[in-house]
Amino acid sequence: MKLSYKGKSAIVTGASGGMGLTISEKLSKNNISVLMLDLKSPNKDFLKRNTNCQFKKVDVTNFNKMKSYIEVFYKKQKSIDYLVNTTGVLWFNKDVSAVNIKSDIWDKVFKINLKSMMYLSKIIFPKMKKNKFGSMVHISSIDALSGDDKPQDAYGASKAAMIRLSKSFAIQFASSNVRSNTILPGPIETGMQVRWKKKPIAKKNLEKLIPLHRVGKPEDITNASMFLLSDQANYITGTELIVDGGITSKP
Repeated sequence: MKLSYKGKSAIVTGASGGMGLTISEKLSKNNISVLMLDLKSPNKDFLKRNTNCQFKKVDVTNFNKMKSYIEVFYKKQKSIDYLVNTTGVLWFNKDVSAVNIKSDIWDKVFKINLKSMMYLSKIIFPKMKKNKFGSMVHISSIDALSGDDKPQDAYGASKAAMIRLSKSFAIQFASSNVRSNTILPGPIETGMQVRWKKKPIAKKNLEKLIPLHRVGKPEDITNASMFLLSDQANYITGTELIVDGGITSKP
């Protein structure tokens, strides 16, 4: 099945991370203009190779600055058709049980992971509504589905809230032909997983638990995102797509 795209412009947040970069690149190769937003800059070679991409350095919790960059992009493109929200922080050593976590860490995680999603909806949905077209993909996590005896409670709770918020968006925005879905990745090999570089055995042990016997790659999430954005998924909204190598299917 060849995927097609009615839209011509996209916003990608967390765009310089492993998932964000591959998603931005795939959008660009489909002749979609991409505004990449992140605190970290992509390397210059990436922007040279992907001429449909432009980058702006911004903290996604800074509503006014993020809005100003998106407004400039919108005026030039005349529409914002797609949003891929890959923003997320997972602080292994600081994000612990809710019983023990520091309140400021809890608040920061929720502000980055969840409040930014609210900000993006405020900025982008009115533009999609005006054009009667749009598709949003929010990257949650399989951590949203279960508890853990070695928890990152702020991360898991914020990612669970993203699912609920996306479902609400799907209902609210459907009459404007705007779709909203979430992807729940399992273990993915990105820069966030520095622990695997320090302890390669931990990665190998994890892969033994995954039915497909490997951790995921950013491309796995990109492929799922591109499908949900595509015209071929135009009857899919308010749902979650688990991309985890089968690990959540185990008893």
